[in-house]
Amino acid sequence: MGTQVSEEEKWDLVIEPKHNWFDLNLKEIWKYRDLLWLWVRREYVGAYKQTILGPFWHFISPIFGTLTYMLVFGKIANLSTDGVPMFLFYNAGLAIWNFFNGCYGSTSSAFQRYAGIFGKVYFPRLIMPMASIISSLIKFGIQFSFFLVVYAYIIVVQGYEPSLGWGLLYIPVSLFLMAGIGFGFGIIVSAITTKYRDLNLLMGFVMTLLMYATPIIYSFTSVDHELKKYLAVNPLVAPTEAFKFALFGVGDFSILSLTYSFSWMIGLLLIGIVLFNKTEKNFMDTV
Repeated sequence: MGTQVSEEEKWDLVIEPKHNWFDLNLKEIWKYRDLLWLWVRREYVGAYKQTILGPFWHFISPIFGTLTYMLVFGKIANLSTDGVPMFLFYNAGLAIWNFFNGCYGSTSSAFQRYAGIFGKVYFPRLIMPMASIISSLIKFGIQFSFFLVVYAYIIVVQGYEPSLGWGLLYIPVSLFLMAGIGFGFGIIVSAITTKYRDLNLLMGFVMTLLMYATPIIYSFTSVDHELKKYLAVNPLVAPTEAFKFALFGVGDFSILSLTYSFSWMIGLLLIGIVLFNKTEKNFMDTV
């Protein structure tokens, strides 16, 4: 009788534990690509749902942030902007930092935010952080389009002469490095915080320190030589400076420093994937 029941059982999907810690299972993620795009739409639409101004917050937030930086760091602290108009300098810095912060922030909370869904239905867990990365890229595109409009206005009205050229190729390089580092760092934190919640509190301070250690609100070329050696350890410095070079023709970076950031990205991604796959097996018992 047992043999008869066994023969009648037919399964559409058999979920087996992963044996390879570095397995991303991209084939399965591609199979669930419709879910990925639905989740991207949810991340984008849900960000400002039930708000009065809705998607206009994509523009309002960076404008207020830029004006605040102009007042505090530009006017009061009188920090150098390498000859770049203050609004452009701070707005560009905020755009690249918000992109990194979005990639890291949404990824680092993936396990805890979606624990309820993970416990009810199976799908590749990496769908969630990957959707967050794509959503952050869309938000960056919206904010960057506003930046370009202001950039064109300052060129035409104020006569600012930008130094543009082949350096524009550094824009996708910078975004790639920022996304990779943010993603890798985020999934490491996401995996660890399923068991140790204290890290969530600590990461708030770490991210604040990391922002000030990245040349977002100041010019890296104006930093003291001794201090610059310590700040250069930060893997976000090179892509940030490359981003400024692409837009304004100013910045202090090299191919070697970009390679250093790339090495960090690969290391964080490898560690993050291992921890993610390891935590994925039993995180519902600890969340």
